Amino acid sequence: MTARRLGGEPGGQGAGDRPLVGVLALQGDVREHLAALRDAGAEAVPVRRPEELEPLDGIVLPGGESTTIDKLARIFEVREPLIKRLESGLPAFGSCAGMILLADRLVDTAPGQQTLGGIDMTVRRNAFGRQVESFEEDLQVGGLEGGPVRAVFIRAPWVEDLGDGVDVLARVEHGPAAGRVVAVRQGHLMATSFHPEITGDHRVHRYFVEELVRPAGGDER
Repeated sequence: MTARRLGGEPGGQGAGDRPLVGVLALQGDVREHLAALRDAGAEAVPVRRPEELEPLDGIVLPGGESTTIDKLARIFEVREPLIKRLESGLPAFGSCAGMILLADRLVDTAPGQQTLGGIDMTVRRNAFGRQVESFEEDLQVGGLEGGPVRAVFIRAPWVEDLGDGVDVLARVEHGPAAGRVVAVRQGHLMATSFHPEITGDHRVHRYFVEELVRPAGGDER
């Protein structure tokens, strides 16, 4: 089955193709991602049920509580179908908790916590500390034009180790965590430690839509 597409140019309406991108809507900052994706040129819809995965051209795994999202994904019986879609090439972008969900390996996991996997990396949960230690920093993100991205870190993870097939898109540039990897891409999957959906700068979402989702669109399922 070919991916469903709806009318509209990126940032416009009524002409061209707007890829259909879902946001896993079990917990977390779903509304912000939906708005960012629409601004980036996609038709964006919340996803909670297995059957809602089928027509998607891409999916976003939002920030929130990774343990809660993991548990709810099993309760709603969406976990295994989502893993199969990711393994079959569905483009995905995970922010903060979504980075944890896309990691093949975790450090400092909660009891019984599982990931969806897909990116050959080891991620440490809550690596930057507690909520009161949240911070912002301007980052140079590979593949993005227009200068630095204002990155917001809230109880954020970082990447401790990654495989040869993973491209680093951004590292922390200042402070005690300087050099830590906070944005990656491996093929049709990408992830950030930070929350690009809450700043009003939607270049990360536009990169996801234009560089990962659109090139994969229309493939046979």
